[in-house]
Amino acid sequence: MAQIAENCVGVVLAGGLARRMGGGDKCLLELAGRPLMAHVIERAQPQVARLILNANGDPGRFRAFGLPVVADVVEGFAGPLAGVLTGLEWMRRNAPATAWMATFTGDAPFLARDLVARLAQAVDENSADIACAASGGRAHPVFGLWPVRLANDLRRALVDEGVRKIDAWTARHHIVHVDFSRRAGDPFFNVNRRQDLAEAERLLAKTGGAT
Repeated sequence: MAQIAENCVGVVLAGGLARRMGGGDKCLLELAGRPLMAHVIERAQPQVARLILNANGDPGRFRAFGLPVVADVVEGFAGPLAGVLTGLEWMRRNAPATAWMATFTGDAPFLARDLVARLAQAVDENSADIACAASGGRAHPVFGLWPVRLANDLRRALVDEGVRKIDAWTARHHIVHVDFSRRAGDPFFNVNRRQDLAEAERLLAKTGGAT
C-alpha cells in the first residue's frame, strides 16, 4: 500500500469547458487571494511523487504553478476520461517505472489530504483494479487511483467505442469506492458556479483550511 502511494504520479484534471461558469478557467479564479488551483496543488502535491496538470489550450497560463501541462490525447473535449487516459499515456512515456496514477480536479479546494493513501489501501486490501472516492452517498470517480496497465483498454473504449462516462468504463473492472463521509464538511466540494465560490470562501474562513 505504501509503495503505491509513494510512487504514484498525480494528475490535476483541468481540461473542462466550465460551461456553468460561462467558460474560461475556473481553476484560476481566486479563493482567499489565491487561484483555486493553488489550493488543490497544496493538498495534492505532498501525496504523490510527481504532479502534472491536464489542461487544453495555451499552457502558458499555468506557468506560475511550475508543473508540466499536458493536453488531452483525445480531441474534442471528451471529458474527464480523456484526462485519465492522457495521464496514463504520459506516464508510459515519462515515468515508465511507475504503475499507478491518482487524479484530482482543479476546482476542489478542500480535497482530502490522505486521499491517495486511503485509495491505495483500498486497492491493496481488495485486490482492486481501480479505487475512487465517495461521500454523502455519491461516488466521485474523478478522485481516483488508476493502474497504467489499463491505458490500452481505456484508449479502445474512448476512441473505438466512444465511451464518455467514467462509470460506464470503470464498471468493466474491479473498482472499490472509499467513503470519506465522516469528515467535517465535504472534502470533494467543487466550484461549478459563482455562488459555489462564495460558499468556498465561507468554508475556508470557517475551517482555516484545516479540513
